[in-house]
Amino acid sequence: MSARPWVPAGGWAAGTYPLVEWERTPLGRPDTWPAELTAALDLVLSTRFVAALIWGEEHTVLYNQAFAQLLEPGQGQVALGNPGPEILGEAWGVIRPAVEEALTTCEGTWTEDEHIRLRRSEIIENCWFTFSCSPVCSESREGAPRGVALIASETTRQVLRRSRDHDLARISASLSDFTARDDLTELVPQVVMEGGHLLKVALAPGLTDDSRSPEAGEGVALAIAVPLKHPEAGRWHLVARTDPHTRLDADYHAYADAVGAAVGVALDSQAAHASERQLSEALQRSLLSRPAAGLGLEVAVRYHPASNVARVGGDWYDAYPMPDGAIAVMVGDVAGHDQDAAAAMAQLRNLARGVAFAGRLSLPSEVLRDLDHAMDSLGVDEMATAVMAVLEEAGPDGHLVHWANAGHPPPVLLRRDGRTELLEDTPDVLLGVDPAMRRRDHRVELAPGDLVLLYTDGLVERRDQDIDVGLRWLTGIVSSLAGIGPDELCDRVLAAASAQAYAHDDDIVLLAVRGSTG
Repeated sequence: MSARPWVPAGGWAAGTYPLVEWERTPLGRPDTWPAELTAALDLVLSTRFVAALIWGEEHTVLYNQAFAQLLEPGQGQVALGNPGPEILGEAWGVIRPAVEEALTTCEGTWTEDEHIRLRRSEIIENCWFTFSCSPVCSESREGAPRGVALIASETTRQVLRRSRDHDLARISASLSDFTARDDLTELVPQVVMEGGHLLKVALAPGLTDDSRSPEAGEGVALAIAVPLKHPEAGRWHLVARTDPHTRLDADYHAYADAVGAAVGVALDSQAAHASERQLSEALQRSLLSRPAAGLGLEVAVRYHPASNVARVGGDWYDAYPMPDGAIAVMVGDVAGHDQDAAAAMAQLRNLARGVAFAGRLSLPSEVLRDLDHAMDSLGVDEMATAVMAVLEEAGPDGHLVHWANAGHPPPVLLRRDGRTELLEDTPDVLLGVDPAMRRRDHRVELAPGDLVLLYTDGLVERRDQDIDVGLRWLTGIVSSLAGIGPDELCDRVLAAASAQAYAHDDDIVLLAVRGSTG
């Protein structure tokens, strides 16, 4: 027993502890308290950390001012000397295992960043604490400890900052993957809400509206500014609600502003990509002049840029009369999707025309052979696939088609009655590989109303499937389009490709040529 009644040293405890009717508590009058209790309590009251003494079988709780501030408003004095399960509620379920471990093992425990919900203001708050529990032994150190000294440090601010910093990095990374064609009004809310810090998020047009009011139990309504720089990005803001269990403080506002800034970067980037895409397509189309034809042939061409890029590429088409009056048609594809590929595409397209006219060549194998030599002599350090066909009149029976293939997907021959045929043989090597390689010609008769479709690999190749799957799909589509003109056929093939469940990974060029229907 203490030699004299215990008296608190001063401060908050001196004004609070004497007001408690200790006789009604499990501890009894202070003059009956054991020395180890008063010594431990003096330590608890002297520290500025959150601290409490949990004593006896009833887990009676004594605490300092910092601990009292965690209790519900008005409970700082009332709760003194009451059992922990009564005054701590949900928090007792978190603390109890550490308390019992310290009592059982007679060793201290350490718990880091433990989540506890406390009502210490108008809301039940998410809080985090790092705390230790140390057993309080008797002076003789014999027998089991009778109490536990709990010392805690609140880490709520640090935990939330780490979580929000991680979430901002995730949001920025996720938004950076969006393309010019993605619907950010749908995707942005999904990405932002995934972190759980902002709820009921929507991307709304116009400037922010700060007139929104809180709704009970649903957090605080926020209108978050989205700063934008690109002139084509428009004006947007985020509408959101805070976590109802998190206090809206300066850190929370800073996080919301950072989310708005990340969304602004994504919207600016999307607007820039859209502008770049428009410019790229305009440039690409300017490099691909309108085809010329003759001999009663109908020719249609299409250029369809990839759905997931906004850059010029290396796909091209061409159709022009040869010196002997025959008609040449050609499609090709330089590897890559950048300005270099586009420049190489334009160079190869013009070179092909040049060698055909300069050499007065009519066989496609000769044009491709001389094109290979020109590329080697002029230092065009690129590789490309291409297929070229030359059509000449064959009287009333239609046209004779000569074609040569340099590593390109095979053309599709559509007969007037709907039969299809892939004009495939073992293709020759790509352009730019070996200028000395011998190239071969192939022939097929084109009856009146028959059609030949040339295309680039973006139409039939996918990373997750063999090209044969794409070729079967293409021949099936084309066979259902017998009897329609080249223009409509190209449009319907592109529409069928766009209707598939996956985006195009590459540009698509189509060239359809049909013999006279009489």
